[in-house]
Amino acid sequence: MTSAHPEHSGPTRAAGDFLRTQRDVALGRAVIADDRSALITVTGPDRLTWLNSLITQEVLGLTPGHTVESLLLNPQGRVEHAFFLTDDGVTTWLLVPAKGVDALESWLRSMVFRMDVTLERPDDLLVLTSTSEAVLEGLTARVVFSDPWPRVGVGSVGYAEDVHPGHDWDLLSAVVSRADVGALSVPTVTPDHLDALSIAAARPTMMEVDEKTLPHELDWLRTAVHLNKGCYRGQEAVAKVHNLGHPPRRITLLHLDGSESLLPSSGDEVMLGEKTVGRITRAAWHYELGPIALAMLKRTTPVEEVLTVSTGGRSVGANQEVLVPIDAGATRDIPRLGRLR
Repeated sequence: MTSAHPEHSGPTRAAGDFLRTQRDVALGRAVIADDRSALITVTGPDRLTWLNSLITQEVLGLTPGHTVESLLLNPQGRVEHAFFLTDDGVTTWLLVPAKGVDALESWLRSMVFRMDVTLERPDDLLVLTSTSEAVLEGLTARVVFSDPWPRVGVGSVGYAEDVHPGHDWDLLSAVVSRADVGALSVPTVTPDHLDALSIAAARPTMMEVDEKTLPHELDWLRTAVHLNKGCYRGQEAVAKVHNLGHPPRRITLLHLDGSESLLPSSGDEVMLGEKTVGRITRAAWHYELGPIALAMLKRTTPVEEVLTVSTGGRSVGANQEVLVPIDAGATRDIPRLGRLR
């Protein structure tokens, strides 16, 4: 990307054009041509039973037209994949980050065994994403995914205590043929115009995930994990952290000092004084909020402290907007034994 891009520079003229388009996306005046996402379809009479045995979400009763979010975890409960699912009565559709779709498909195929399911990767379809249902109504969509974030689903729990910063987040993704793009009444733009909007909504993505990430750390239980369903890989770790422990880290929305027009990069250190307390996962310029970022911090980092972000040899001040409280988890009361006399 060039230095004029708002994700890497101050508000130049080119950045202003970008932010105006970002505002158009927020207001439903532009549609994202989402080449960051890919599709996997699952057909066959066993499809929902089979998926339900593998993923963190309850999908046995998934009705046509309804969207849920789910994760695949490793045995230690750490996040490996995230995706949306919807069903049309015959086929279950998975909307998957394109970067991880090959690995996810390969793992799913390895788990078919004797189940009557068939997996495919449709390559003749496009994903168009919008904040407005009205602009997608003229399309002949195969299916439409409706992002559940940040509404707490059945069997799930949210950690954010106050009004969630994503309370008005409303995103739809229509799966269409390439010919349908011409039926749109608004222009199509690139997925990077959505980045700042998703950061402002504290919407977790695989960009927030590293080899240690637990869903609790991202407040991802609220939409992607059903705490009361049957066994799936990583379930014991999820239950243990939620019921008895605390997630070791917590995602935080940072409002950055924009006076020097510096924007951090993914991986930049977040500091409390001279101590490193976390790292930036994503940062962007928002058309209303200015420079913002998501950061993964140590759980015990004091929430009232002003932090700094070290980027390019310079420091940027950062105020915290708490998403996952320090005391998140440990929901089960454990009786304390009295002293032995």
